[in-house]
Amino acid sequence: MYYPNDIESICYEEDHIQKVLAEIKANIPDYFEKYVSTDAGRSANEEKLAQLADKFGTSLKHNKKKENKEDVLARIMKESVGSFESDRGAYQEHLYPEALEEYGEDVNSFKNTILKNQIPIIRKTLQNKAAKELDKYRTAFNHSLPGELFETVNNIVNHAEKLRHEWYNNAKFERITSHKELDYHTFDHEDYTALGVIGGGIKTHFLFKLYPEMFPSRSRESIWALWYLSEKKPFDCKEDSQFLMINQDEGTTQQNYFYPYGLFAYYALELYRELRSMFKVLGVSISEYERFIIVEDFLSFVAQQHQKEIDVLKQKSDNLYYDYS
Repeated sequence: MYYPNDIESICYEEDHIQKVLAEIKANIPDYFEKYVSTDAGRSANEEKLAQLADKFGTSLKHNKKKENKEDVLARIMKESVGSFESDRGAYQEHLYPEALEEYGEDVNSFKNTILKNQIPIIRKTLQNKAAKELDKYRTAFNHSLPGELFETVNNIVNHAEKLRHEWYNNAKFERITSHKELDYHTFDHEDYTALGVIGGGIKTHFLFKLYPEMFPSRSRESIWALWYLSEKKPFDCKEDSQFLMINQDEGTTQQNYFYPYGLFAYYALELYRELRSMFKVLGVSISEYERFIIVEDFLSFVAQQHQKEIDVLKQKSDNLYYDYS
């Protein structure tokens, strides 16, 4: 297994994983209650309204008709899926074996036309001139070798296709009980990474857009969310937390953008099972296709609950390095 900044070996031990999972599962219900009561963060909850009323010395009433939780969850699901599908077509059009076989005949065009202009996550990153910290990403992309970028993307897509058609079975997938059994560690190998351009976040975003039933998105918000769901506990890690990159000398903190996908995907699968049970109690089912779409939405919500603290922690970090994922 390859990683330029590998996490501690204890993080792969079953006893450690079960301790982390126990803490995460203990905290999910509170966040889930807020998730539902605020319409996944899209509306203010009663506590927030009370705070606003106190701040402005007035009485603010929540005029919106109270909905039952089943209707709220159904709407959350619909909006999450709609957001996911809004740009999915671009990934499906360009990131499949037959298309890549054709693109392989002109890797320069693949880099400067397909990746740069047609793949949403890369196009938006390159075009976001307002965020100065993205200058490092633009520089890395401009200096990257077209052949290496093509090989990286080709490896990611073809391995995903192989797993989908030769390994994946929904019933068996639902019964997976360890990261070793899930075995997504292959994606952490250097053959599936173009350092500075295609890191853990971007590669797993590709996978997520292609097969959301199989692959969760290991986004920046997702890693932050796992830190909060696990109550920021180190679980005997010497470097404080496996989910963060902390530089004590420089006083900087950033989510661990080298976090192994093999472990993250297993935590995401366990989180899905917890959410599925909670949805079911309220009369809403999560389909196979929706599995990791709702996990991504929930983790994003958890991170957003702590956005002010995250912004403070990242303030110095963004000036030092950028999360290329």
